[in-house]
Amino acid sequence: MTKFARDEFDRVPQSSSRQGVHRLVATASRPALWPVLLLGGIALAVGLVAFLILPKLGFTSSTTPQAAVTANASKQSAAASAPAPSVSTSASSPVQPSSQPGDTSSSAPTPTTAPLDKTATVAVYNGTATGGLAARVAGVVQGGGWPLSTVANWGGMPQQTSSVFYKGPAQKGNAEALGKLLGIANLVDSAEFPQPVVVILGPGYK
Repeated sequence: MTKFARDEFDRVPQSSSRQGVHRLVATASRPALWPVLLLGGIALAVGLVAFLILPKLGFTSSTTPQAAVTANASKQSAAASAPAPSVSTSASSPVQPSSQPGDTSSSAPTPTTAPLDKTATVAVYNGTATGGLAARVAGVVQGGGWPLSTVANWGGMPQQTSSVFYKGPAQKGNAEALGKLLGIANLVDSAEFPQPVVVILGPGYK
């Protein structure tokens, strides 16, 4: 037993209810929701203004991809339907230089003449019924500067026209010159004769 006197705290009541000094457990306070709701309302109002009012005032950020595609397609169709510009042919074609007097650089081809060799002998045959025709033509040939090899009547096949026969390209110039001198247009390259140039006077030659 204790040595102290009993006091009021030593008397235990018969009931089971608790008595005495004890602390109350404070319940946790909930955060206020009104700031969150206020911020949400402001954000919603800003979004509605940006979506509904700003496009009407002309504040658009950029053209949408679909609008850009539509605009590009319209430009291409307009370019395709536009008439093609006419090209002036006079500007692209080079200017031809005018020929001046004494200009030797013209593009007109000059006729080529075979070399003339008057050292080649010429034979003259009379293929007509006119007597002395071969001798007369031979005098013309000799007067033109060619030496004579044979002057006689033609004893071969009958000729239909007068001809100048020459042996190879080297004698073509002589044949052309004799044809002009004697008025004979038929020139034949032939190796049948031993002479370089042979003149056969045919029917009708005068």
